Amino acid sequence: MQQSNLAKMITEQIYTGCLAHGAYYIESNGEAAIIDPLREVEPYIKKATENNAVIKYIFETHFHADFVSGHLDLRKKTGAAIVYGPDAACQFDCISAVDNQEFKLGEITIRVLHTPGHTMESSCFLLIDETGKEKALFSGDTLFIGDVGRPDLAQKVKAELTEDMLAGLLYDSLRNKIMPLANDIIVYPAHGAGSACGKNMSKETTDTLGNQKKVNYALRQDMTREEFKEAVLTGLVAPPSYFPLNVLMNIQGYDSIDTVLQRGKHALSPNAFEAAAEETDAIVIDTRDPQLFAKAFIPNSVNIGIDGNFATWVGTLITDIKHKILLVTEEGREEEAITRLARVGYDFCIGYLEGGFNAWQNAGKQVDCIKSVTANELADKMAQNSIHIIDVRKKSEYDSEHILEAVNAPLDFMNDSMTKVNKNETAYIHCAGGYRSMIFISILKARGFNNLTDVKGGFKAIKESNQFRITDYVCPSTML
Repeated sequence: MQQSNLAKMITEQIYTGCLAHGAYYIESNGEAAIIDPLREVEPYIKKATENNAVIKYIFETHFHADFVSGHLDLRKKTGAAIVYGPDAACQFDCISAVDNQEFKLGEITIRVLHTPGHTMESSCFLLIDETGKEKALFSGDTLFIGDVGRPDLAQKVKAELTEDMLAGLLYDSLRNKIMPLANDIIVYPAHGAGSACGKNMSKETTDTLGNQKKVNYALRQDMTREEFKEAVLTGLVAPPSYFPLNVLMNIQGYDSIDTVLQRGKHALSPNAFEAAAEETDAIVIDTRDPQLFAKAFIPNSVNIGIDGNFATWVGTLITDIKHKILLVTEEGREEEAITRLARVGYDFCIGYLEGGFNAWQNAGKQVDCIKSVTANELADKMAQNSIHIIDVRKKSEYDSEHILEAVNAPLDFMNDSMTKVNKNETAYIHCAGGYRSMIFISILKARGFNNLTDVKGGFKAIKESNQFRITDYVCPSTML
């Protein structure tokens, strides 16, 4: 969370690391605005209440694909107006602003800059202080720190759009609307490193526009339109399947987060939990630490640890956004898990195991486990026999460096990757640190793959052991 106070103005970045998302709270003289709010809106309302401010506007930089915005619940609870840029075909009451339209917030002004390219309605919001000075740019997915928004997502929703056309529009938007702005303007993007909305984002979550003009490849002054298109389109991988579904929810509407929480916060005894899993065909997601899960878990459950990119991996791997979900969590983290599912549109959690996994064990229910080996143990096995090693990291990670004998089967593309696994042969699975490998193994184990062993600590431990032949090839696409 970052905050700056400029005279009578408050600008606060509210960053959510698991989604690599930045929402913003702006306030001037008792009037507040929220930019790109998350699904759970109470923190914004609480902030305004504590400051004796009224939320007047909800500004949306575009129809988001990677999360479900909180704009509708926030409007319902505060009466604030929802503002999008031009061409926003909302299926609810909103202001579809015209380019350069201005909105007063206390003594400051928010100016809309229409910047199509990431999507057609994409817009940035320029903050102008009470003296008339342009201070900050809330750049949404148009401009990131170190990158720009990918121009291939909107075509997933509107087939008539092409990535080439969108890339050209993005080139114009950056050069005609953003690059002419003053160098001392602070850029506040919607996302940082780890988001699938770009490919080369910095870990930094703010910067000056002047510095971005120097270091951001997409803002190079002498770059031609064709060079720009090639640069932004090269190296893109398919987005998670839930992206277009989230766009539609943001356009059409959705259940209130209060309704989603009420549905999900249904405590189930071990017997009731077991019956619900059998009767509803729900997916059982165990959110505990991967190594804790490996020791004992409910048969056929899938491990997606909450202390990681939980929601993103759920969205990537569960293609039916309306599939019923049952949760196994650490006690006290049930609401957190339900909320994080709802952020990406998975609204149909129907309950959780009361008392957590301990209650399941205490009830004498059947459990399963996953074998693990250390990097040193893996090296010993390699010295004795030819073994199968499967690296489930992204292709770019694998191309950068990997065990020479390993086969790449990225978790991101699970259905294709599982074809590289022989159900009847022992295979050793690793990722970067152990999070993704446990997801991979648990999914396959639920499908009858019983010969998979996890490598504790993943590639980090493997490399540190100095017992493996590691490639040193660097994929060109990662250098953009």
